[in-house]
Amino acid sequence: MFWTRLASGVVLLAIAIGTMSLGGIPLAVLLWAASLVAFRELTKALKCTLDGKINGLEIIGFLGITGYYLLLYVSGEPVWLMMCVMGMFLACMFAYVLTFPKFHASQVMAAVFSYIYAPVLLSFVYLTRMCPQGIYTVWMILISSWGCDTCAYAVGKLIGRKKIFPVLSPKKSLEGCIGGVAGSALIGWLYGFFFVEKALPDQRAAWMIAVICGVGAVMSMVGDLAASAIKRNVEIKDYGKLIPGHGGIMDRFDSMIVTAPMTYFLTVLMLM
Repeated sequence: MFWTRLASGVVLLAIAIGTMSLGGIPLAVLLWAASLVAFRELTKALKCTLDGKINGLEIIGFLGITGYYLLLYVSGEPVWLMMCVMGMFLACMFAYVLTFPKFHASQVMAAVFSYIYAPVLLSFVYLTRMCPQGIYTVWMILISSWGCDTCAYAVGKLIGRKKIFPVLSPKKSLEGCIGGVAGSALIGWLYGFFFVEKALPDQRAAWMIAVICGVGAVMSMVGDLAASAIKRNVEIKDYGKLIPGHGGIMDRFDSMIVTAPMTYFLTVLMLM
């Protein structure tokens, strides 16, 4: 299991680095595909479908995701993206009313929640990459999420004592959480000092990148714990089996999903 998980992690990292470096169509297509899978994983977990088959609400979601990513690539204007989100919501409401009582209100809410949670939040990876100087700022998402996971795990293993979420995540310790945030901030500062400031000598961005990565690390843990809480509520171990040793898209990218929008907004506020 360890070697399977490691191999999958290396492949995922290579794909992430490659598509983030390229940006544009490759990154948009990857995020679109990941969003479709993550949406389906969430709707299944939240019982949007009761018989395991794809239903009308999920079809609306798939179409909404495809339309959203097309608009994201072609325009990227917030007003069009918001119109797409509202269109998906209204389409679900129409389906709910016109087919009543086929769908329960909880299924409609599950479909809308799943659409916003994974596809919309994941799109901020693309928005961050396509910002001015996005080739430098997009890596803060990985530093904040996967960097935090690694640092928190290492510190927790070494000195973790106080269990901070004993019911939700028994293995997480206060020391590990602090180590994850501090480690992400440190990696962010090193990245900013040795790479960003060397490439952009007119900017002193290292400390701002450290702050963004530190805040992003906090959000990554919130995302990880929120995804775990959903699994505990619905009593499942993994969201899917797509990634050997890791589970589904939601199992592996739960922290990045929440980190990406935070990184985007802090980047716009502090570095643009």
